[in-house]
Amino acid sequence: MGRMTRRGFTVTAAGMMSAMLASGEAGAAAARSWPAPRTTGAGAPGERRRKREFRGMWIATVVNVDWPSRPGLAPDRQREELITLLDTAVDRRLNAVMLQIRPTADAFWPSPFEPWSEYLTGTQGRYPGWDPLSFAVREAHRRRIELHGWFNPYRIANHRDPGRLVATHPARIHPEWVVPYGGKLYYNPGLPEVRRFVQDAMLDAVSRYDLDGVHFDDYFYPYPVAGQRFDDDTAYARYGSGFPDRAAWRRDNIDLLVREMGQRIKRRKRHVQFGISPFAVWRNRSADPLGSDTRAGVQTYDDLGADTRKWVLEEWIDYIVPQVYWHIGFAAADYAKLVPWWAETVRDTDVQLYVGEALYRAGDPGQPAPWQDPAELSRHLTLCREYPEVLGNVYFSAKQVVADPIGAMARVVKDHYPARVRPPH
Repeated sequence: MGRMTRRGFTVTAAGMMSAMLASGEAGAAAARSWPAPRTTGAGAPGERRRKREFRGMWIATVVNVDWPSRPGLAPDRQREELITLLDTAVDRRLNAVMLQIRPTADAFWPSPFEPWSEYLTGTQGRYPGWDPLSFAVREAHRRRIELHGWFNPYRIANHRDPGRLVATHPARIHPEWVVPYGGKLYYNPGLPEVRRFVQDAMLDAVSRYDLDGVHFDDYFYPYPVAGQRFDDDTAYARYGSGFPDRAAWRRDNIDLLVREMGQRIKRRKRHVQFGISPFAVWRNRSADPLGSDTRAGVQTYDDLGADTRKWVLEEWIDYIVPQVYWHIGFAAADYAKLVPWWAETVRDTDVQLYVGEALYRAGDPGQPAPWQDPAELSRHLTLCREYPEVLGNVYFSAKQVVADPIGAMARVVKDHYPARVRPPH
């Protein structure tokens, strides 16, 4: 028997991943002006056309991956670069961007909780001379593009020296919140006060800006680093009683983050979507009969404290974007096996499934042969259309959407995006 979903109730009554393997009011107004979608056109024979689907791209700001191209640019140049990315999204017939606005316990808006991001000016805490988030929301909505604020909950810094943080940084004021691990600094997810603080910091943007969504990526507890341990002994001793082991306690900490964040978002603005883009392997079937037919060296349930399947079944999130960053036929984690697993996972829930696509691998000379074929990504979308649960795709990252070195993105547009369409929600 199918599960009663929230909607049903209401109506009825890489680089690193490979190494680890062996709309707000303005958005609503803009949506009303969408052209009528075409239901036929270029594409694979027999392919179903959707009147709505999610077509997104990630704009990464951490270490200036996508935007700004480097720290310290003049505000006019930063604005020009962002407009180029948004205009390219329109040209590629996309309808959403995930803009990273809190990459390392910092902010791309004037936050009362955390300092201005160093990726804007080169100096953490320095005012960049403008409000990037306000501009981004306005320009995205002007182009009928949804703007999802992409937040990293626990990462503080890509180094392990608290002294390099601005003196007013919460991690310096509360050193007991901080865990160094793998050459980086993290907030400790096991501390209730940390969980509340990071939620408050992220919700400030939700309250003050017309975001269409709140977006987390795959970083919860950090990815395992050989020979190192994440030292949360004190927090576990204080809060871990009643759990069978530390791993169960850690999963509960992340469950609380996700469930509470979703609830708090909806209390502020019910229309704001809450989505997560996890590493695509929940568990291997060898570890759990409910898992996927994969042989991944990392499993989110076991290694990251992230019970991604549970979040879907409990409907704590509105959408999930598993990062299925491997080609069709990849032995350890086959795209053609993971997509149906996720389709089955979201079935009979109100959680929408979009698939994360590794556009950055297309044409990379360090990648295997399938990624040298411009048609590989197009084949991904053809496969996705065999599963009605898959309601869209998201591309990493914006830089490759613009550059498209071997034409893989252009091929996707030609084969699958004959016209712009509205997102499915």
